[in-house]
Amino acid sequence: DWSREVASRLGIDLGLFPPLRRPGDPAGLLLPQILDDTGLPSPTPVTTVASHDTASAVAAVPATTENFAYICTGTWSLAGLELTAPVRTEASREANFTNELGIDGTVRYLRNIMGLWLLQECLRTWAADSGGTTGTGAPGLEALLREAAAVPALRSLVDAADPAFLAPGDMPQRIARACAATGQPVPGTPAETTRCILDSLALAHRRAIEDARRLADRSVDVVHIVGGGARNALLCQLTADACGLPVVAGPAEAAALGNVLVQARAHGLLQDRHGMRALLARTQQLARYEPTGDPARRAAWDEAARRVPAGHNPA
Repeated sequence: DWSREVASRLGIDLGLFPPLRRPGDPAGLLLPQILDDTGLPSPTPVTTVASHDTASAVAAVPATTENFAYICTGTWSLAGLELTAPVRTEASREANFTNELGIDGTVRYLRNIMGLWLLQECLRTWAADSGGTTGTGAPGLEALLREAAAVPALRSLVDAADPAFLAPGDMPQRIARACAATGQPVPGTPAETTRCILDSLALAHRRAIEDARRLADRSVDVVHIVGGGARNALLCQLTADACGLPVVAGPAEAAALGNVLVQARAHGLLQDRHGMRALLARTQQLARYEPTGDPARRAAWDEAARRVPAGHNPA
């Protein structure tokens, strides 16, 4: 419900506000104009869903265990846990975690991470350069990821939560400057810059999941990556290595699937969110990435976590 305490203190008349709905509640019927525009039959019922795209994506995590973490990947990475109650400690606030509502009264306890914005901006710069005089070229993403996989691991790292990376424009140079400022090798090719970005994101994923399970006092057996980043096999494998946990990648269109499944459940086609997730686990093309068992590789990630600052993006 709306908070009467907050409304009273702010002098807000709650009579101005409509009643709140929960995911799966009926919202009414599609308006005649929309029926005409879409060609849908009358009457077409409208059902509320998990109303944020991340909430819908988390509803579509194909988890088969309660002890899972999720990373919704795209321009941002949103990494966290599904809980039954919020974590409202001062330590949680200082670690920049948020408590957001999901389906069935669950809490999406998560942290925002910069995400694939870093790589997207680099690709945009390289594409622009390929038409100019810099000669850097604009490599295709698949070829670039293959080349990045051959670059030595953890050679150069940046704090993916650094606000210096928030604005658009010339991301490769900003990453190079950040590496130079910390005395690390400066990436000299698109493949080296890409590897720096993906290693840094995997490290940020590790930190977010470790912090979440510590602050919420929860164990984690598996990490689910959904959204566009689930298609990036290198990022998924690096996240498994960094976290020391298996990663299940997919579905990529989790937000759309979560939206549809909540509607399907509301109309009696599914029973509960466990049934929704079981259906996804049976029908979606998922990829599983196991962490590298090499102790030296694990030690390298531990050392990387010590040497790179642990920032929390204010956004």
